[in-house]
This record gives sequence, structure tokens and C-alpha cells, in this order.
Amino acid sequence: MDHAATKPATRGGPPAPSGPVVSQEARQPLWRRLLYSDLFVLLLTLIVVLALLPFANGLLSPGNLLNVASNFWPLLLIVIGQTFVLIAGGIDLSQTAILAFTSVFGAMLMTTAANPALYAKSPFWGILFNENGGVLGSGAGVAVAWGVMMALGALIGLLNGFAVSRVGMPPFMVTLTTTLFITAFTVWSTKSENVLNLPPAYTALATSWIAAPIAVVVAVIAHVVLSRSVYGHWLYATGINARTAEVSGIPVRRVILMAYVLSGVFTALGAALYTARLGAGRPTLGANLLMDVIGAAVIGGVSLMGGRGRITGAALGVLFFVVLTNGLNLMGLEFYTIMWVKGLVILSAVGIDTVRSRLEARS
Repeated sequence: MDHAATKPATRGGPPAPSGPVVSQEARQPLWRRLLYSDLFVLLLTLIVVLALLPFANGLLSPGNLLNVASNFWPLLLIVIGQTFVLIAGGIDLSQTAILAFTSVFGAMLMTTAANPALYAKSPFWGILFNENGGVLGSGAGVAVAWGVMMALGALIGLLNGFAVSRVGMPPFMVTLTTTLFITAFTVWSTKSENVLNLPPAYTALATSWIAAPIAVVVAVIAHVVLSRSVYGHWLYATGINARTAEVSGIPVRRVILMAYVLSGVFTALGAALYTARLGAGRPTLGANLLMDVIGAAVIGGVSLMGGRGRITGAALGVLFFVVLTNGLNLMGLEFYTIMWVKGLVILSAVGIDTVRSRLEARS
């Protein structure tokens, strides 16, 4: 709290302040403070709801709100992973590939039965699963399979992070190449077939009363890591200026490497919830999700330039995109129309990010 200062003036110096000390943030114009606050995203979400309400039948019905929630939790986990990478000054385009890869392999391990006519040509037939199910399809095997999914996500993130931080390759090209290889491998592994018959103990994760606590706990931990841990401070410093951070003694390479590993883990965790909700491992899971992820992060205040972003803002960005997508679907619009609208929203989000960055530079 700021209080009035009554310190006497020194000889030859400026007079001592006699009024309350006003912080630099408080001196900012209201529109600028709103642009940087989480309230801005909430306001946008409210505007979207009011705009769509007359046209989207059942938008605020209990059943539809439950549907919005079921889409919110897994997407939040994925956006949290992307937030770490964006703050570090990178980008992870491979999240959709990690989604599909971990979904399929987790499903193969957990399935309770598989049709030989569909999967006999899979290279993992008879190794990970057969007509009697997967090798981890019963009992505590479900928890083990879930752990395997996150380990696979971490491994892909580790490879991405190593190529970016140690080899010095551009993040865009590294993660784009990873997407191509992992997507092709995932489709080849199941011959484009969905893996069905997941155990009830696993599909129960799809319910909001289980998915919500998982996502909330992860979000709280991520918030604490970014705002209060040494790693969080290092991450922001790396995103602002990696060269300066390295000169200051920050292990920039390890910081970047860990950001990509966390992105892989959180994406795999999101894949676990999506797979449970769909009741199947899908080699095409999340094929059109990447723009939602990046758009939600940027709308929520995470900068594409690096060095800025918060979990609370990212979560509100996810809420905005889930509500927008849900409302457009309820209107019965064609797929391409929905993509046009979302593309305009994402472009606007990038424009807002650019304005924020320029205002910060002028400050």
C-alpha cells in the first residue's frame, strides 16, 4: 500500500514529495490497464456469449454447459504446456501429434478386446495388444498405461527441447518436423483405425468431477512454478532475452529443454482426458486443435514474442475459445465457416499481442 511521504528535502536537491505515491501501473490509462488484465478476456467471453445467445439454441442450458466443461479441462492442460514454451520464446507445433500418438498407444495398452480383422496388420499386434486386449488392460494396468502416455509425451518433448536448446535449431522447424514424423508413425501403427473397448475404470476420467480436479491441480502447480519458483523466474528471463539471461548465469539451455518436456507431459495428460471422453484412441485426435491452443494462449495474454504470460490468463483464453467453438457449432454453421471465424479471432489475438508488445517497448 502506498502512503504519503514526508521526508525533508536535501540541500540542492528536488523538494520532497508531499502527496501520495502513485505506482506506474496506476498512472496507466484505463484502456491500457484493461488490455493487460485478465478482465479483458472475461469481457470478450461475455461479449461472445451475448452475441451468440440469440442464435445458438441451448447455449446456456445445463447439458451444454456440461459439454463446455468437458472440453475445457483437457484443452486447458494442453494450453498450459504451450504457455511454458511460449514464455521461453519458443513454440511447440508438435502438440497435436503428441495428442494422437499418446492416445493411440495408451489405448493399445489398455484395450480390453481388439478385432484381428482391423488390427492384425499393425506392427504392434501381438506385442502390445491382441484379440484378448492390451497388456495393461486390467486392474492397476490402467494407471500404468496412463503413466506410459505421459512418459511418451515427455520423451517427445525432450527430443524437441534437445534439438532447440542444444543443437540450436529453430523451434518452428523442429516441432513441425516432429509433427510430420509422429503423425505418420501414429497412423501407420494402427493402419488408421481407432482403438476401441477401453476399460470403464479409464473412461470414468471423462466425467467432469474427475477431470476438473486433475486440471485444476495441474493449473495451480503450474501457476506456482511460474510465479514463485526459481525456474519460473529463469523462464521469463530467458524469454525476454536469452543472451542476457545466459550472461547472468541462468542455465538457458536447461530452462528451454524443461519447457518442452513439460509441454509434452501436459499434452499427454490432456490426451488421456480426451481419449477417456471419446472412449477410443484416435490417430487423428486433435488434428484441428493447434490453432485453438495457440489462439487461447495469446488471447489470454501469453506473448508470441516470449517473456510474458500467466496461467490464469491462459485459462481464461481457453474458456473464450471453448465457448466460441461451442456456440458456432450450436448455430449449425459449416465447418469452413467456423474455421474462418476462428481464423479471424486468432489473427485479432496476434494483433492484440503486437499492440501489447509495442506499448511495453515504449514504456
